[in-house]
Amino acid sequence: MMKLTFYGVRGSISAPGKDSLKYGGNTPCVYIETKNDFHLILDSGSGIISLGDLLIKDHKPIYLLLSHNHWDHIQGFPFFRPAYQKDREINIITGLTEPSEPQAILNQLQGTYFPVNSDELLANINIVAATPMLDPIILGTVTILRHQLNHPSAGSAYLFKQNGNSFAYVTDNELQPPNHQFTTIEQWVDFIQDVDLLIHDSQYFPEDFPAKSGWGHSPWDQVIDLAIKANVDTLCLFSHDYRRSDKEIEQMLAIAQVKVKQLNASLKVFAARELCGFTVGEE
Repeated sequence: MMKLTFYGVRGSISAPGKDSLKYGGNTPCVYIETKNDFHLILDSGSGIISLGDLLIKDHKPIYLLLSHNHWDHIQGFPFFRPAYQKDREINIITGLTEPSEPQAILNQLQGTYFPVNSDELLANINIVAATPMLDPIILGTVTILRHQLNHPSAGSAYLFKQNGNSFAYVTDNELQPPNHQFTTIEQWVDFIQDVDLLIHDSQYFPEDFPAKSGWGHSPWDQVIDLAIKANVDTLCLFSHDYRRSDKEIEQMLAIAQVKVKQLNASLKVFAARELCGFTVGEE
């Protein structure tokens, strides 16, 4: 069983205000409960702050997997309270970025950027730099595979497998980029084939293109096509544009569900929402 809870679902920058009360305004962070003796977190956007308030009560080791180093995916770490707990074990697995900059999440805590320097943190922080060798990562009963994102400076998509169940986290990914393509559509289909849940960047409407071509994000319609082609069971629309209101997210979701019905596909679709969850496998 893998139980996911969304603590941040926005892309690019936080989106506080009355128009984001339902889906939330924090930048990316997903918490995964696996019944193993550790905490597992995806990305360290502003959503990790409230998650940290909960995790200081449980001293199990923390594994934080980063998709990449853009600020909306690391900006919450300076305010992550477990980092200030003496001898707390925090393992940070960095993304497959180009160039590789594994210290980026700590480099924001230095100089005039932040009042606390990274070497003043009390936790035992272990940076595990991603390497081009895409060997599986084994954490307890969970096997984690990676693929490179189509995004400026690239990054990591993650596929999690446990006891025959699986889900993929593919945020900040442009399926059909105009320039260099780190991963092709065919490779994505192979990577996410038959997963129970696909969390995928769906930041744009099709009409946002071509103006935003090359920005490293996908329109929802291409994501729907990918999920159906890969025989995904459930698709989660993720990384909502920071200017997208709750009403517009619901509009996107409704149109996406209509398209699935028109294609006579069995795919289930929902939009990521803060503090809401999804369980992969049996409880």
